[in-house]
Amino acid sequence: MTDPHFVPQRTALPGAGDTVVLTGADLTIGDVEAVARHGAAAVLDVHARARMQEAREVIERLVAEGAVVYGVTTGFGALADRTIAAADVERLQENLLVSHAVGVGEPLPRDVVRAMLLLRANTLALGHSGARPLIVDRLLDLLRLGVHPVVPAQGSVGASGDLAPLAHLALPLIGRGIVELDGHEMPALVALREIGLEPLTLGPKEGLALLNGTQLMSALGALLLADADRLVRTASTVAAMSVEALLGTDVAFSAAYQLARPHPGQVEVAGELRHLLRDSGLQASHHESHHKVQDPYSLRCIPQVHGAVRDALDHLRRVLDIELNSATDNPLIFPGGGAADASALATGGGLVISGGNFHGEPVALALDFAKLALAELGAISERRTALLVDPHLNGGLPAFLAPASGLESGLMLLQYTAAALASENKVLAHPASADSIPTSANQEDHVSMGPIAGRHARQVLEHVERILAIEAICAAQALDLRLAALPGIAAGTGARDAHDRIRSVARHLDADRELGPDLAAVTTLVHGGDLATLATRGAADVPPGRA
Repeated sequence: MTDPHFVPQRTALPGAGDTVVLTGADLTIGDVEAVARHGAAAVLDVHARARMQEAREVIERLVAEGAVVYGVTTGFGALADRTIAAADVERLQENLLVSHAVGVGEPLPRDVVRAMLLLRANTLALGHSGARPLIVDRLLDLLRLGVHPVVPAQGSVGASGDLAPLAHLALPLIGRGIVELDGHEMPALVALREIGLEPLTLGPKEGLALLNGTQLMSALGALLLADADRLVRTASTVAAMSVEALLGTDVAFSAAYQLARPHPGQVEVAGELRHLLRDSGLQASHHESHHKVQDPYSLRCIPQVHGAVRDALDHLRRVLDIELNSATDNPLIFPGGGAADASALATGGGLVISGGNFHGEPVALALDFAKLALAELGAISERRTALLVDPHLNGGLPAFLAPASGLESGLMLLQYTAAALASENKVLAHPASADSIPTSANQEDHVSMGPIAGRHARQVLEHVERILAIEAICAAQALDLRLAALPGIAAGTGARDAHDRIRSVARHLDADRELGPDLAAVTTLVHGGDLATLATRGAADVPPGRA
């Protein structure tokens, strides 16, 4: 849900507001979101600039010596055995970009494109790609000035990097392709003239350095994780409301019980539920006479299921923390040299090693795991919604929470929508990384499909945002009805605050009405993290090792 009206500040300079300094080694998920969504500035670290220049000098020596180096003086992929004349090495790089820009489908959202620009600049900053510092400066110029390449979403198999999307991303540097500027699409050359930049002429290796890597799948993963971190805390808040409305007990969330099986996510979620349910008059009213021997799993097992989702997302976090700060093109330059072997080209100034750091398998597997976990978060939320609207299971509340059931359908169809989204997530959760189709005349004979995993994960997350919004609407309605029947009793502090926030955008259902606007408003509340903040506890309450 990218803000379509977001335009970065063209005057953003180092030191003006938030600035992310690219070293190649310490970029965070928070940095990516700050630049991609909130217009934070990004600059190249002075030491990274020096490393890049040192690696660039290695490339220039190789070309001057007439060395045969993959992607520098040879063709690409299955054409690696074709040597390129010295006079054509610059043309080779331009040909690479224009020939590889064959993506299809809807354009990627603006925040994803901005994240890709940042991540590509950061990997080049490591100094292993052989590109001039000028290339990073120009990528950051596009970010600073709000020139966003139009990048089709489909076309990458995520093995020799995200080739087609990254080619579209890089084309504007040479005055090719289409960009979006101030909300309007136009040829890149027109946009560059408008902002006062000249197209670049790429030198040897620079085209390959721009499009060989995992920056699409990593951008998708980083922004997904930023949203998912808010979503899982929102899920705790909404679930706490459902527990209260359904007269569920918090006994199963006790610290002693959770520490008997101390998975980090499980312990953390249980702590959030205790925090959200603190000072609950509803809990106190039935602790001694709980009307059910045990609550349904969708209530009793919230820490176990929601916690497992968090642990899966933490795996994605660990992978991305490495991937965002890795050199992922090919070949890589090591200016300092080292022990040469048969796979390395030794030069007077270092080593050039050809390998497979561009292969997206680590990210693809982690994204598939994350989307499966998020689908489960939606699945258990839909089950709580089903409990809330079912008169046989909701503890005496009206059917479908309608004031006049029969004459009115109440919230009946909201559960249908949640069920449809949860079911669609089951299809999207199929692992993209389980598939592989050889490319480049079987030279690239195993691929990761990481970008597909990332796009599907984004869809799953957006579905779960809506599923949780539906549960929130139903839980708020049920809580209204429950408390009306129990005068003088209040819900837990966190659940009560969540109810108030929902009621600030969606009023109580007094009679059947169109619920689309309510769902849209509460979904915006969910996406923005307004409900997530209620689950936050003090540092003393957070299990060791957890942020």
